[in-house]
Amino acid sequence: MERVEKRQLKRGAGVLMPISSLPNEFGIGSLGKEAYEYADFVRKMGFSYWQVLPVGPTSFGDSPYQSFSAFAGNPYFISLSQLKEEGLLQEEELEEYRIISSDTIDYAQIYQTRFDILKKAFLRSRHYEESEFKEFCEENTYWLDDYCLYMAVKNASFNQQWSLWEEDIKFRKPEALKRQEKELEEEIAFYRFLQYKFRMQWDALKQYVNSLGIQLIGDIPLYVAMDSADVWVHPNLFELDENLKEVNIAGVPPDIFSEDGQRWGNPIYNWAHMEQQNFDWWRRRMQASASLYDVIRIDHFIGIVNYWSIPAENKTAVGGQWKNGPGEKLVKVINESIGNAKIIAEDLGVMTPEVKRVMKKAGYPGMKVLEFGLDGNAANDYLPHNYTTNNIITYIGTHDNETLVGFLNGKKRKDISKLLSFFNIRKRSMLPQAIIRSMFASISNVVMIQMQDLLFLDNKARMNYPSTLGGNWIWRMQKEQYALIDTIYYKKLCEMYNR
Repeated sequence: MERVEKRQLKRGAGVLMPISSLPNEFGIGSLGKEAYEYADFVRKMGFSYWQVLPVGPTSFGDSPYQSFSAFAGNPYFISLSQLKEEGLLQEEELEEYRIISSDTIDYAQIYQTRFDILKKAFLRSRHYEESEFKEFCEENTYWLDDYCLYMAVKNASFNQQWSLWEEDIKFRKPEALKRQEKELEEEIAFYRFLQYKFRMQWDALKQYVNSLGIQLIGDIPLYVAMDSADVWVHPNLFELDENLKEVNIAGVPPDIFSEDGQRWGNPIYNWAHMEQQNFDWWRRRMQASASLYDVIRIDHFIGIVNYWSIPAENKTAVGGQWKNGPGEKLVKVINESIGNAKIIAEDLGVMTPEVKRVMKKAGYPGMKVLEFGLDGNAANDYLPHNYTTNNIITYIGTHDNETLVGFLNGKKRKDISKLLSFFNIRKRSMLPQAIIRSMFASISNVVMIQMQDLLFLDNKARMNYPSTLGGNWIWRMQKEQYALIDTIYYKKLCEMYNR
């Protein structure tokens, strides 16, 4: 019981709001003043948690779950305004990068323009003379140089994925690496500058957020992208053939939501080889994550225990098979690596007896998604009155689900009537608030609400449609929308239900 209590999160409420969705004038959220203002807003509501999606540099499809690195930060999040305050950018230079207020992110535009302005700041910077920069480089030697070389070569290769690079650099021949390091010296230094600035801005923001009594929850995907520095640098840690092509890839099997299942395309870990190396890569990854976040949510945690392995040549997830992961061995490594940080295990999916056993022994809080319970079945495990433990995090929906209003809009009249009866209210318009209140009243240690649900937005504001490309990850909040949220009401809810 002591271990379970040690792993539990303090009772409270939180909001799921990606950095990218923060309002500002440069087309995508950043770590600048708007992030500090948002932290103030979270505290004003009486909330004590702020969850963000993965903050790594995004690749094709703009998904934060498909990143160029499991360690690096997203340069898009570097505050241009802060760079101006440091004297690295001029006001007139920022003008052309200001984007007329929009509730969506134009990733193509940002990709085509953001690095130009960041390069100007880099060329004026004397960061290499700062002791903090030298410390940053020393503390991150495990991944930093390799990542910067990877990005520099990728940029010089017209953004081709590393598996299409020339053979000698693809296979990381020592003489090829040395040649590229010399030829791309300035570009490598530029990417190192970007990581330094991201980290300095992140650390300052985290310190401020923590000073308000708010903990940062960071989301990390279980798997990494094939086109990433991690796979290029450590191919032996993944199921690749002699030509460095994927043998098996990750996903989930067919279910009631998808007859084809989900074919994510991430390479499967070579768990046996990782274990031979004492899970060194995972140790370093979790240490890095624990330095960024107070709480780490591991997406698809059940894949640590058993995972769906799909032959790479398969076009869908059909034809895959269940395989056993490292389970408790990796949980032990995670616990040894995270210091005072805590874990949330995203345990949505096939909960086998072994997954349940590992979860129980680890003491990690799992998740409940309220939308999954609003199907009319009173015995549904996702309904608050059926919770058997307080060691859980309850969401209305995650980034992969409909917004609450969108979910209710899709319900038939008879289903709405059942919900009105269940929540003991008369008007359909009262349902969203009643559902939120039921979460707050539950025994769940932490309740999390998407920002879109605080604003009662429909599915036009939905963050992601799984297994689709285009139109995802683009929602942004507008600054004037703060006024639409009754902060006094939510603070009273927190007080009423001891959150």
